[in-house]
Parts: sequence; C-alpha cells; structure tokens
Amino acid sequence: MTLEGKSVVVTGTVEGFTREEAEGAIVSRGGKSPGSVSAKTFAVVLGSDPGAAKLSKAEQLGVPVVDGSRFEELLESGELPGP
Repeated sequence: MTLEGKSVVVTGTVEGFTREEAEGAIVSRGGKSPGSVSAKTFAVVLGSDPGAAKLSKAEQLGVPVVDGSRFEELLESGELPGP
C-alpha cells in the first residue's frame, strides 16, 4: 500500500478522476483523504479550479503541493514526484 498512513488532500478537479474516484484511489492505497489541510497532511494535490483556502493553508503549513497532472505518480510510488 503505497500511501499507508499518509493523508493526501485533493483540491480542485484532477483530470481523469471524479472527486470520489480520487479519494477512493488514495484510500485504496492505504491513505486517508481528509477534507481539510493540517500539519499532518502529506501532500495537497492541486487540480483545476482549486479551493483557495486549502492551497493557502498548505502554503502556511509548508505542506507539499503536487500538480494534479502528477497525481498518478504519487499514487503509484507513495512519494512526492520530483521536479
């Protein structure tokens, strides 16, 4: 389970996934998909039309932000995609 014990928050629309599918993909890999960003959040996945509050909170807390186009890399590896 690549995301075992990791919290990943999705904001906005990730291409190829409905919100439910994105959350399901995280949970099926052992992760959690909470509705809000906290200091315990592993990463925030930034889709199109994201919520400004989640992005702002991630920046405040220093939580890594992953572009939605790299979501599948995150799901496959359980690690933050490199540059």
